[in-house]
Amino acid sequence: MPQHRAVPVTLTATERKTVKKRIRGAKTAYRDWLRAQIVLAAARGRVSARIAADLHVTVDTVRKWRGRFAARGLDGLKDLPRSGRPRRISELERAAVVALACQLPAATGVPLSRWTGPELAAELASRGLTGPVSASSVLRILAEHPIKPWQYQSWIYPRDPGFAVKATVILDLYQGYYQGKRLRPGDQVISVDAKPSIQARDRRHPTTPPAPGRPMRVEHEYRRAGALALLAALDVRTGTVPAAATPKTTGIAPFMALMGQVMSQEPYASAPRVFVIVDNGSDHRGKKAARRLRAAYPNAIMIHTPVHASWLNQIVRHEVA
Repeated sequence: MPQHRAVPVTLTATERKTVKKRIRGAKTAYRDWLRAQIVLAAARGRVSARIAADLHVTVDTVRKWRGRFAARGLDGLKDLPRSGRPRRISELERAAVVALACQLPAATGVPLSRWTGPELAAELASRGLTGPVSASSVLRILAEHPIKPWQYQSWIYPRDPGFAVKATVILDLYQGYYQGKRLRPGDQVISVDAKPSIQARDRRHPTTPPAPGRPMRVEHEYRRAGALALLAALDVRTGTVPAAATPKTTGIAPFMALMGQVMSQEPYASAPRVFVIVDNGSDHRGKKAARRLRAAYPNAIMIHTPVHASWLNQIVRHEVA
């Protein structure tokens, strides 16, 4: 019986690192994991029969992949190209799929906000741009480019011409500076914001706890119990919330009432200056709101974020977190 001489396998440091990474990778395909295991075992000097027994594969499989690696390195572990069935969808039809996907539906007269695979397939067929084509084929064609018309990313122009100046004031306050000078002992910095129209809801049937073999069950339907607004102030330095309220709606009166809660307690009542960082909501917008707050509380200084930059307000970042 003829004896097969095992092809010797040696790994460079880079190849060894790549092979081990494939073996440890949680998302490595099984076939790539198996080939990496064969190569690593062969590099350690194990014979093909031992490797086959350990990995529960045939000896021919081990010889195949150690031989390919010895001849072509890591490229030898890839599948060889196969001819397969000829493409049924022509290159011209594929180009039509991509061209349509790169147009907004409204610009083509279709009453949609975004394309989906089935909608693209239907529109291509109705225009006669392709023959019968399935939604899955459309998605595969787009994935080759890759184009995903059902995804979108929102953006906005910086509308405030004084963005840098206004943002600098707020960022300096967070660092303990105002107008280029260190904050005085006792100065306070608070961040105020409102979340309007928070709906209160409860389930029509009580939630049941989990049990052996059964997950927690939550009833689908709910009842609306009205809506409230949430107003809160955050002390930027301590991370505490000195005041909060849930009025039925937002407005100047609820905002000033919240500020009354803050400014009536220490350390804000006796602070030399209390910097109040707010966005441009209607209840505290502009210089008029700043003068109103200063008239009620002489030590309060209202600082507005730039337009469309409420994310500079620390309390907004806590709401997101």
